[in-house]
Amino acid sequence: MEIEFDYNSTRPKLILAEYGRNVQNMVDYICALPTKEERNSYAQVVIDMMGFLNPHLRDVADFKHKLWDHLHIISDFKIDVDSPYPVPDRDTIHPKPELLNYPQHRIRYKHYGHTIEKMIERARMIADPEKKQQMAQAIANFMKMAYVTWNKDSVEDDSIISDLTELSSGELQLGPNVSLTKLDFKTPPPGSRIKASNNQQNGGGKNKKGQNQNQNQKKKKKH
Repeated sequence: MEIEFDYNSTRPKLILAEYGRNVQNMVDYICALPTKEERNSYAQVVIDMMGFLNPHLRDVADFKHKLWDHLHIISDFKIDVDSPYPVPDRDTIHPKPELLNYPQHRIRYKHYGHTIEKMIERARMIADPEKKQQMAQAIANFMKMAYVTWNKDSVEDDSIISDLTELSSGELQLGPNVSLTKLDFKTPPPGSRIKASNNQQNGGGKNKKGQNQNQNQKKKKKH
């Protein structure tokens, strides 16, 4: 005699799992009843049971309407009964998300990022020559910081100024005597900052433990 096992993985997927398999089976049974009178009678019983299984819905405004909507959803909108509420629209219940537009612009220098290009575009629109020059200086300093952050080697100011001139199509220019912000240390990438802080915390804990051991040893010698 061959034993057949019934596993949830072999059963049809529950549409609303919070109501359980029995409610799903009862709704399927109602859908197969021949007369609408029978379907209406059994549907009301199932609605009462659904409200009993999910008492938290009673705190929701118009919870009866919510239960009838769930009944239609569980039946995959196939149940034919006289509902006291309008039948919900399938597209409203399961709306399709809008497609996100993926950025299509090409970044000329990826180590500077797209933000630098937007800053340069804004700076090119400044009418006041003095403010425009100040903005160009600030952008160049930011470009130098971004370059040192994502590259192993240091960079000459002339290289940053040349890149700024190229990215701005020659509108933002700094003189050869301009000195950019001096960076005495290399800023680690964001991913390594977390590791560094964790290592410092672990090291600090070890040093503190060693100090406590030394203090205990000194106390023993005194006694």
